[in-house]
Amino acid sequence: MNKDIFNLPNCLTMARILAAPVVVFLLYLEMWYQFRLGSYFAFGLYFVACMTDYFDGKIAREQNTITNLGKFLDPLADKLLIGSLLIMLVKLGDGWGVPAWVVIIIICRELAVTGMRAIAAEMGEVVAADRLGKAKTLTQALAVGFLIFHYPLFGWDPRPLGQGLLYVALALTVISGGNYLYNFYKKWINVAE
Repeated sequence: MNKDIFNLPNCLTMARILAAPVVVFLLYLEMWYQFRLGSYFAFGLYFVACMTDYFDGKIAREQNTITNLGKFLDPLADKLLIGSLLIMLVKLGDGWGVPAWVVIIIICRELAVTGMRAIAAEMGEVVAADRLGKAKTLTQALAVGFLIFHYPLFGWDPRPLGQGLLYVALALTVISGGNYLYNFYKKWINVAE
């Protein structure tokens, strides 16, 4: 195995992937047993996982350890973490305020862009996240965070903010997905000609 695969940024990204099932399990504890701390622990672990998204890129740039694997795994980790939690929030019911149709659109976009990235990789190109994609990911992450931490805190209910951010994230998801696919289509047409 190449030692570059196990550099610090890639390990942080892999930790984010591994955090997804643990956070989902903690939310199941909330659902099955009304274990309120499950939600708090889920939020804490989710927050730490989201911070690895910031630090893996920062460290990779500072240490000049950017790899093609990292460019592939970073957006995949985001999709796995946020996608699994959005599905879980739908499963938890109406009180969590996440409509299934919103999650379906978000996940369909993620699958389409992931498929496009796989085709690009076959053509020898790695498609890294652009600014719109990063804004989409940040907005989705914030929305999911406020929705996970759904209990009122000092009289403030975080769910309305999470729900509002979710709709902003939906718009950014559709726009950024269209942008990726349009740019890929333009490049693919030029290659084919």
